[in-house]
Amino acid sequence: MATRWLFKTEPSAYSFQQLEKDKKTVWDGVKNNLALKNLKEIKKGDEILIYHAGDEKAAVGVARALSGAYPDPSKKDPKLLVVDIEAVKPLPRPVTLAEVKANSKLAKFDLVRLPRLSIMQVNDEQWKLIEEMANK
Repeated sequence: MATRWLFKTEPSAYSFQQLEKDKKTVWDGVKNNLALKNLKEIKKGDEILIYHAGDEKAAVGVARALSGAYPDPSKKDPKLLVVDIEAVKPLPRPVTLAEVKANSKLAKFDLVRLPRLSIMQVNDEQWKLIEEMANK
């Protein structure tokens, strides 16, 4: 089964709404070692929650990986990876970081534990809980 992920972005830099307009994009700019390690694990077909960082601090949409990770063609460093993604759908309503933190079942979620990490795995239970919260 496909793995699920959460990608953080500053909406002023690249928002989920922009991804919807563009239909697909090359997700780049990842420099943190743990985030790069996670990015390396992404496979075509994996589902991705798009999370707006900054003032918004909320999961806002779902995307899908169109490729596995590959070296960023615009950089000379082969350790810097990118992945192609496409927009799938916006969440029915944003799920805020405050809501995630308030749910004790999500206490071990990397979004809570590692707040600066930009790419993280989302297990099935976490994904289901966030989907349920988005539908309330």
